Amino acid sequence: MELIDIKSMNEHELQEFMLSLGEKKFRAEQVYQWLHKKLVTDFEEMTNLSEALRGKLKEKCRLAALTAERVQVSQIDGTSKFLFKLHDGNLIESVLMKYHHGNSVCISSQVGCRMGCRFCASTLDGMVRNLTPSEMLDQIYRIQTISGERVDNIVIMGSGEPMDNYDNVIKFLELINAEKGLNISARNITVSTCGLVPKIYELADLKLQITLAISLHSPNDDLRKTMMPVANKYSIAEIMEACRYYINKTGRRISFEYSLVEGVNDTKECAEQLIKLVKGMNCHVNLIPVNPIKERDYRQSEKRAIEDFKNKLEKNGINVTIRREMGRDIDGACGQLRKRFMENE
Repeated sequence: MELIDIKSMNEHELQEFMLSLGEKKFRAEQVYQWLHKKLVTDFEEMTNLSEALRGKLKEKCRLAALTAERVQVSQIDGTSKFLFKLHDGNLIESVLMKYHHGNSVCISSQVGCRMGCRFCASTLDGMVRNLTPSEMLDQIYRIQTISGERVDNIVIMGSGEPMDNYDNVIKFLELINAEKGLNISARNITVSTCGLVPKIYELADLKLQITLAISLHSPNDDLRKTMMPVANKYSIAEIMEACRYYINKTGRRISFEYSLVEGVNDTKECAEQLIKLVKGMNCHVNLIPVNPIKERDYRQSEKRAIEDFKNKLEKNGINVTIRREMGRDIDGACGQLRKRFMENE
């Protein structure tokens, strides 16, 4: 018998489940609080439930609780990288970044990734499986428990392509935003995609108040195809059209992620093409000095080239920032820690 993933249920689903067990409806609220407020990892910790009900839950349900296999803390900036083990032995990564405006956690949405982006270690061994809503939630729950600090902002930008696990990501957003859970505001959540166009339209129609980040990394299709296989399926023009639709539907500003690679996409011509592409849009460009991985030959752009690129965009009225590098000394880039750990096992 397949066990029920109880932590992926919303309150209404939990109420229905309690009734199916012959329990009163109010038990759902008690269980929900244990799962999503008190962040317990064992049904035995639910002390206001009867022994009989705890027994039923243990028999029928699986309580997703990740195990921290390794935690690395940066000596440079205090960033913490977590390698979590799932119930089936698979490994995923999450990162806790501390800023003056609060704590941000970058979570994974899949075990591995099938998108094949050339600058990312997550994709080197392909995609194993999607994460459930509960496994996405528990990355945040474990980090809060281990660090003893509240998480204020969430970025779904770790291993995996969130739009390739669309339904589970949407359910996760509902649960993390729920008033009776951690109640993290949608405006404090960013979902990143390499550009799965149909899903951008689908997400736009939900009119959520999250931030959508597009992993662009190139201002033209020919160059993008050499960096990101997804560019063979969806053109930049199609992505930009979907972005405009998203902005119109939600009123939210789009964020464009742009990893700067020396001699590849950091040229004057690339800057000019990018300006032409995004000028006049309600958007923000996030320049990311690429984090080199040993399996690829990409090198980080020189500081001067990064500044020049930023200045060109700013002079044309484009909102732009250079992302501060964090966790460089702890395998900070997506997939690096998991890859190294698996190689050494």
